Amino acid sequence: MNEKIFTLALGALVFALCLPLYAQQPTKIPRIGGLHLGTPKVAAVAIEAFQEGMRERGYVDGKNIVVEYRYAEGKEDRYIPLAAELVALKPALIVTWGTDVAAAVKKTTTTVPVVFALADRPDVLGLVSSLARPGANLTGLTSLNFALSSKRLELLKEAIPGLIRVAVLGMRHPLIAVTVKEAKAAAQSLGLQLHAIEVNDPRELDGAFNRLRKDKPGALLLLPSREVVYGPAAVALALNHRLSTIASQRVITDAGGLMSYGPRTADMSFRAATYVDKILKDAKPADLPVEQPTKFEFVINLKTAKQIGLTIPPNVLARADRVIR
Repeated sequence: MNEKIFTLALGALVFALCLPLYAQQPTKIPRIGGLHLGTPKVAAVAIEAFQEGMRERGYVDGKNIVVEYRYAEGKEDRYIPLAAELVALKPALIVTWGTDVAAAVKKTTTTVPVVFALADRPDVLGLVSSLARPGANLTGLTSLNFALSSKRLELLKEAIPGLIRVAVLGMRHPLIAVTVKEAKAAAQSLGLQLHAIEVNDPRELDGAFNRLRKDKPGALLLLPSREVVYGPAAVALALNHRLSTIASQRVITDAGGLMSYGPRTADMSFRAATYVDKILKDAKPADLPVEQPTKFEFVINLKTAKQIGLTIPPNVLARADRVIR
């Protein structure tokens, strides 16, 4: 009997001594990567919205998750090296902002899950097999930005009475050809004439504007191919030529563009956190359908309108979600 009691007591003592060791086992904190097409300043709104989405789902950077951010700063030759740098960290997943950087990560890894917070026509570009069934290691949200170029022409037509000629400017991108084709069809129905110019680098913008000036356009449509890279410089040149502009992202209107219309990038970045949460809980990107934007934003910069001598019709102004005065 005494031997039995001794054995039980010894077992209890060993268990009590081991318990603190189990309690002290550190919880593994997941590490994820973030790759943005632009500069930290350009990315600030999107990153903050993503972090807010993560906090709402219980993740706080530096406490129970670590996020390693990288910024390509609009330099195409940095996409692959930065993607490789993040992959080398062996993250649980990588979040991307920008179609081109998502493609760069896809080229770099076939195993690390990738969530694109902003990507245009990922099914057409081969980032996913289809929107409903991504089929590989990428999924996320499609922005529909290129598809909305026709809508932006409509807004230009309404905002500028008597508009006939519209210049279309974009940086080299696989989607430009099909987008210009769609825009020309829309322009014809609106009674507009389009002249499209494609540049390879922001340094070519001066020459592009010199060529555009010969056609005497009444407005400029900026295509969303790396818009955050070339947009601010293009807007500055457009102001010098007293030329009305419309873009896809609010950041371009904040930089002096006349108007912007497109999905709310902050909302899409916020929603990207849902994908991150699901993948961290063992969901597979291949099984998570690509989602489309649900919130859109129309912004008008009245400061710019005044600077170029344009009066925005009241019916157009009333439709704006945000007016910069």
